[in-house]
Amino acid sequence: MRAVIAALVVNLAIAIAKFAAFALTGSASMLAEAVHSVADTGNELLLLIGRGRSRRARTLEHPFGYGRERYFYAFIVAVMLFTVGAAFSVYDGVQKIMSPEHVSSAGVAFAVLGVSAVLEAFSLRTGIQEANRIRGGRGWREFVHSTKSAELPVVLMEDLAALTGLVFAFLGVLLSVLTGSGKWDGLGSVFVGLLLACAAFIVGFESKSLLIGESASDEDSASIVAALESGPDAFQVIHLRTSHVGPDSLLVAAKVGVPGSMTADVLTTRIDAAEKRVREAVPIADTIYLEPDIYRPSQIDRTDPSIEAVQASRRLRRPRLTRKR
Repeated sequence: MRAVIAALVVNLAIAIAKFAAFALTGSASMLAEAVHSVADTGNELLLLIGRGRSRRARTLEHPFGYGRERYFYAFIVAVMLFTVGAAFSVYDGVQKIMSPEHVSSAGVAFAVLGVSAVLEAFSLRTGIQEANRIRGGRGWREFVHSTKSAELPVVLMEDLAALTGLVFAFLGVLLSVLTGSGKWDGLGSVFVGLLLACAAFIVGFESKSLLIGESASDEDSASIVAALESGPDAFQVIHLRTSHVGPDSLLVAAKVGVPGSMTADVLTTRIDAAEKRVREAVPIADTIYLEPDIYRPSQIDRTDPSIEAVQASRRLRRPRLTRKR
């Protein structure tokens, strides 16, 4: 949450400075940026609330816990970005284009925009540092799409949109000063709003996917299959189901083929041992259900997407043969 807290402090300070600059200059771009920073500050508060509520203990009504509260509040962030940030900025910009006003004290606006850019860059740098700890070798686009953490993609998208929005605001104020027409300032506000709408769409799309329920990563799925099949039990995974209940909580359900001669007491002991191996391989797999069955290749449903996932997991851990010279 280091990136979220840094973004919260930065956006709150920037929002105050931008509103002061708007009061002095009357710039529509500055007002759009101020509202943008207020929305970002509220977004970080929502992310903190979601993280706190997700830590509540399991109940009879919610037996898998409240981990997805983090995804729900991330989705609310996307709604706020669109309604509070994007819609207001576009509306105010259109109003200023239709009824342009002169931008006064442009130096104040430029100074505030410059300081805001420095602070937003610091927040973005903090977010990148935190993301690099878990990103591995994935590219940024793949990371935003595949990560199960709701907060980091939101902070990264917000900071990136904020820096780009500052460029639009700077150009809007600059062109208004150079041309003497306030329409450029209004146009800068419109571009800020469109930028926020794009960021809101990306955040909302990814948050919705997490909220519905995403499976474990390919690496974790391969580790689960390997843990189930690597013991002395002669288990063979028939199909596998996984779902993230939260960023740090994974539900695992699998049907495993077992020898038909295995007695019930031996079977339960070995299933317990298999569950222990899975938790050692994938610590976030805190809820595991294993269904034993007799392995019959002829009865496997090849249209089941989990079959291909199991086979891919086996291929990932299959040793490569080296040719002797």
